[in-house]
Amino acid sequence: MGNRVTRDDFEWVYTEQPHTQRRKEILAKYPEIKTLMGPDPHLKWIVSGMVFMQLLACYLVKDLSWKWIFFWAYAFGGCINHSLTLAIHDISHNVAFGNKQAKWNRWFAVFANLPIGIPYSASFKKYHIDHHRYLGGDSLDVDIPTDFEGWFFCTPLRKLLWLFLQPLFYSLRPLYVNPKAITRMEILNALVQFSVDLIIYYLWGLKPVIYLIAGTILCLGFHPISGHFIAEHYMFLKGYETYSYYGPLNWLTFNVGYHMEHHDFPSIPGCRLPMVKKIAAEYYDNLPHHQSWIRVLWDFIFDDTLGPYSRPELLRALTLTHLQHWPLGQHQLAAGAAGAARLPWVVEGLGGVAETRSRSHSQCHGLTPGQAVNARKHRACEEWEEVLVSM
Repeated sequence: MGNRVTRDDFEWVYTEQPHTQRRKEILAKYPEIKTLMGPDPHLKWIVSGMVFMQLLACYLVKDLSWKWIFFWAYAFGGCINHSLTLAIHDISHNVAFGNKQAKWNRWFAVFANLPIGIPYSASFKKYHIDHHRYLGGDSLDVDIPTDFEGWFFCTPLRKLLWLFLQPLFYSLRPLYVNPKAITRMEILNALVQFSVDLIIYYLWGLKPVIYLIAGTILCLGFHPISGHFIAEHYMFLKGYETYSYYGPLNWLTFNVGYHMEHHDFPSIPGCRLPMVKKIAAEYYDNLPHHQSWIRVLWDFIFDDTLGPYSRPELLRALTLTHLQHWPLGQHQLAAGAAGAARLPWVVEGLGGVAETRSRSHSQCHGLTPGQAVNARKHRACEEWEEVLVSM
């Protein structure tokens, strides 16, 4: 129980993510599920109420002592802020005002961002699209921990520290794994957010600002609600890369626990995801799922088989553009380009090569995380070369 994590590499997967095929099957059998798609008319009112509740809390905490500032930040304000990050998650799928009002959704996400204290919504939107499109994709899905995280946070104490530091890693990881140009919306998001922070500071002093930011950092770290970060995609059972949670905390988190259903139908708002499970029960009832996010955190910390490496990392999302950065010969790339019609798996998955391989670090023993990455990519390239040359 107190030993190092036995897994020392990701679960490397070559198959297409299951959500695409299951979505096709369910829609073919239950076309009425399409009626669940579209905006949630109540979401904007719920989120607005939460934002104004936090502004009222800022006024109420302005004269409290520092110990009570941090207590209420963790016990109350942070819960609201964490819930708002999940509202922003829903809004990123345009379910507040619908797909035809994309700008309204983006600006409403900026509004929902205000109590969080740190600009977040625009950057989240930018990267969350890749999370769905390239679920677990190597160097594309920034939800996947880095090799350093998997290598270093490998004991119960270190895993506990990693959970506390989740906000830091979620903020900085995209800049390292898949850096993207700063967008105009991100700049506007930051300007609005910091302007509101300054207004709150001018009106009520420093304590309300600390209350908001501390609540965000604390409750996105080691907190019962944060169990969803681990529960959603960490591989508790081999062969399953997404898990749902059907416990009571869904009431506070816009049903983010219905994560299998969400990845199958991203355009369905969280409030209607239980209906997906009810209509297509035979597709979900027998899948492994969680009943407690607290138990998820406990198992993650103390189970020797679980750690940051307990994620399926996929080569399914590689494109020829990405392969150009690897040591493939030009003739192999030319073969791949010439046979693009025969390479749908280069974009979405290997399709016919229906296998999952657990990659052991035994071949990379003694290497630094960076060296291990390059070694694994070199081995992967050799396999890609075999496939491309055979064309």
